[in-house]
Amino acid sequence: MQDYSIIQNQVSNSINIIAKERTKSMKITFLGTGTSQGVPIIACNCQVCLSNNPKDKRLRSSIFIQDGDLNVVIDTGPDFRTQMLRENIQDLSAVLFTHEHKDHTAGFDDVRAFNFKYNGRAVPIYLSEQVEEALRRDFHYIFSNKAYPGIPIIKLNRIDSTPFKIKHLTFIPIELLHFKMPVLGFRINNFCYITDANQIEDKELEKLKNLDVLVINALRIEKHLSHFTLAEALDMINYLKPKQAYLTHISHQLGKHNEVEKMLPKNVNLAYDGLKIEI
Repeated sequence: MQDYSIIQNQVSNSINIIAKERTKSMKITFLGTGTSQGVPIIACNCQVCLSNNPKDKRLRSSIFIQDGDLNVVIDTGPDFRTQMLRENIQDLSAVLFTHEHKDHTAGFDDVRAFNFKYNGRAVPIYLSEQVEEALRRDFHYIFSNKAYPGIPIIKLNRIDSTPFKIKHLTFIPIELLHFKMPVLGFRINNFCYITDANQIEDKELEKLKNLDVLVINALRIEKHLSHFTLAEALDMINYLKPKQAYLTHISHQLGKHNEVEKMLPKNVNLAYDGLKIEI
C-alpha cells in the first residue's frame, strides 16, 4: 500500500500541472441522470413517473467527456446503446468504471460497436480490481480463451487511487463508499464526478478543493442506506464550495424536476439527460 503523503503529493502535482496545461474547454454531456431503475419506473403511477416533462425522464447514470480528440464515457449502464445513439457519439477513446453494480456495467457488451467501426481497434477500459472481477464473471465470454467472433475487443487498465493519464488528460480517482462498497469518483481538471456514494473520507475531500464544477448524487429526500440524500448532497456542496454543482443519480422519490429546482441554492442545479456543459 502506498504511503498517504506520497499519494497526496501526486494529487497536488497533478492538479498543478492540469492548471498550467489547460488551453481548451472540456465538454460534459449527461448521458443519464437516473437511479438504478431509471425514471419512469416500470408500473409506477406516481406524479413524477407520469410527468410529461422530458427532464423527468432519466436513463441510468453516465457521462460523456470530450476534450479535443479525447472522448471518454464513465460507466456503461443498461442504457449505454440508447445513450450513444441519442448523442450520435462516433468515437470512443476509453471507458472508465466507478463500480460494478449492473446499472453501471450492464451495457458493456455494446462497446464492440466501436471495434467494428475502427477495424478491430481495442477500446481501453479503466477499472478497479473489483470491477474487473465482476466483468469477468458477468461477461465471461469476452474474456474466454476461445474468443467467439464479434465479442468486444478491449484493453484492460487497472487503476487504484493513483492519478493516471488518458492521452493529454489527467484523471484523479476519488475513493468513496457506497454503503460498504468501494466506489471511485473522478476529478478531471477542475471538474469532479461522484455517483453512488454516501461517505467521503477527509483525505479524499482534500482532492475536491477549488472545483469549478462538482457533480454529486442526490437520490431522494428520505434517508438512504447507500446514497446521499438531497440534504446530504447540499451539505457536501456547501462544505466543498464549488463554483457550480449538479445533482445526479436521481430517483422518482426526489420529486418533479421543476419543483425541486426551485428549492436549490443559486449555484446548484438538477442535472438532466442530455444536459451539456463546458468547463
